[in-house]
Amino acid sequence: MIRFLYQRALKPILFKFSPDFVHDVFVLIGKKCHLWPMKTLIQLFYGRSKAKYINVDGISYRGPVILAAGFDYNAHLSHSLDAVGFAGEEIGSVTAKPCKGNNPPNLKRLIKSKSIQVYKGLKNDGVDTIIQRLAKQTRPNDFVMGISIAKTNNEDCSVLENAIDDYLYSFKRLNETNTGDYYTLNISCPNAFGGETFTRADYLEKLLEKVKSVDCSKPIYIKMPINLDWNEFTGLLDIIVKYKIHGVIIGNLNKKYDEIDYPNEVDQNNYRGGLSGKPCQKRSTDLIRRTRQYCPDLTIIGCGGVITKEDALEKLDAGADLIQLISGMIFNGPHLINDINNQLR
Repeated sequence: MIRFLYQRALKPILFKFSPDFVHDVFVLIGKKCHLWPMKTLIQLFYGRSKAKYINVDGISYRGPVILAAGFDYNAHLSHSLDAVGFAGEEIGSVTAKPCKGNNPPNLKRLIKSKSIQVYKGLKNDGVDTIIQRLAKQTRPNDFVMGISIAKTNNEDCSVLENAIDDYLYSFKRLNETNTGDYYTLNISCPNAFGGETFTRADYLEKLLEKVKSVDCSKPIYIKMPINLDWNEFTGLLDIIVKYKIHGVIIGNLNKKYDEIDYPNEVDQNNYRGGLSGKPCQKRSTDLIRRTRQYCPDLTIIGCGGVITKEDALEKLDAGADLIQLISGMIFNGPHLINDINNQLR
């Protein structure tokens, strides 16, 4: 019933409004969902997750599905997302300084292509404000909270040394305040000033050398690009293994606009940002499979193109330990999370 209502009633209404507006409305609602009556009502609609607990890098997850970074970038929802079956979420990406992001619209639905064109520009309130916000929230004990870290989206951070210092400030502050359960270094955001600096192996090595000098007892992951050729990709993996990083998230948005199913959904004079959802599906799954063979001991979190429960199973079969998603929840509804959980059960 809830699936039918979302597809036939709620989704057609939501899709009449801009995705930026709908996102802000759902965050506003989610901020109130920690209140007992509303959270209980949501759990009645979606049902309690039947997924088994799994352990990854010493962290216990109540199921394999995590909300990917990019939705709750200002850390308002960690107390409420478990109601629809998420085992955790990744907040951010957060940056050392506040970022107002790119001029709107930041999101565009490509409905037939099952994709979102994302052009946020790392909009967030900055790491210090987010640390303070999270300190005031009470989340369920078994809800995992990761935090994605990126470089501040400004001209200063197009200089290598400044970009490294920017990452380090956020990383140190999160560790000093014991905020979050794991950390992700987002090196592959397509919306940052100066581009993807640390998708070069020699630059990534300089960053990780500094990161590993910080006392950190929590897992560290790298958010990987999916548009590099395999030799460049393995060059990054070699550095990641060298510095004993726990794992990788495969992967980030697709920047190849010729890979969407319906090119006419995008203004061909306005290829800005990156594509989420189905255009990421094959690339990310292939990279998961090849990475599992190349680095059998790395933790792999599969992200990109999880639109159905079958897509999630495909990524797990390819070698992923956990799954992250956003677009599937938008196109198919929040019931997708427990569909995956229950299928795995």
